[in-house]
Amino acid sequence: MSDADLHEDYRQAGFGNRLGFGARPALVVVDFCRAYLDPASPLYAAAEPAMAACGELLAGARAAGVPVLHTRVEYEPGGANGGVWFRKVPALACFERGNPLADWPAELAPRPGETVVTKQYASGFFGTSLASTLVARQVDTVLIAGVSTSGCVRATALDALQHGFVPVVVRDAVGDRDTRVHDANLFDLAAKYADVVPLDETLSHLRSLC
Repeated sequence: MSDADLHEDYRQAGFGNRLGFGARPALVVVDFCRAYLDPASPLYAAAEPAMAACGELLAGARAAGVPVLHTRVEYEPGGANGGVWFRKVPALACFERGNPLADWPAELAPRPGETVVTKQYASGFFGTSLASTLVARQVDTVLIAGVSTSGCVRATALDALQHGFVPVVVRDAVGDRDTRVHDANLFDLAAKYADVVPLDETLSHLRSLC
């Protein structure tokens, strides 16, 4: 089946409907840390283009006065609070407390007043206060950027949907270690769980809110 046939097959089956931006968006930047940007890291994802796009997205959200939240992963030394996932993926040791690979790059560092959500699992919602924080701010749409597309971005988008928020994954501002995995996950997210929207369209929407 060609790519065109694949898209047409899903469209005819009723997949891929757009949900739209909603009225009160927030931006959630998922785990954008040095571990995905340092070639010496086991989690390196060649995410520099996504980082640049995420920087533009952050600037657009801040200019529009949209709430900005950041997620980060942190484990106790040895990963005792990482459970089975820490055992499954030994590279998660990058996120043990004090490891500099868990730090934000300066370009994407949270600003004062921006919420930071610390997590141990893939979804930004699992075991955290993210959902209640968004509800308290009357958010209805979550713009999602970060890494990795197939892991924490996907899990966060799926849980956003399941918590009643419209997930909008900003295509240019997410990245993964392999383009095949990245593209397959974006296709599936767009078909079933989220809107997958290019950066320029997202920035245009943010400008309309100013």
